[in-house]
Amino acid sequence: MLKFVKYHMESIDGIEIYPIISLVIFFTFFVLLFWWVITAKKDYIQNVSNLPLETQNDDTL
Repeated sequence: MLKFVKYHMESIDGIEIYPIISLVIFFTFFVLLFWWVITAKKDYIQNVSNLPLETQNDDTL
């Protein structure tokens, strides 16, 4: 089965661009995520990290 898929992929013109595009998308996503984490306000991070621990909203559910 793998030989069939590998042969099929080799017969497609321009197929070598897809791994490059995947790597660029993967790298860009994690660079943007890293940038967001570094530039996020500390108050926002503290507020979001305490959300599961707050008990005042338990009565409304």
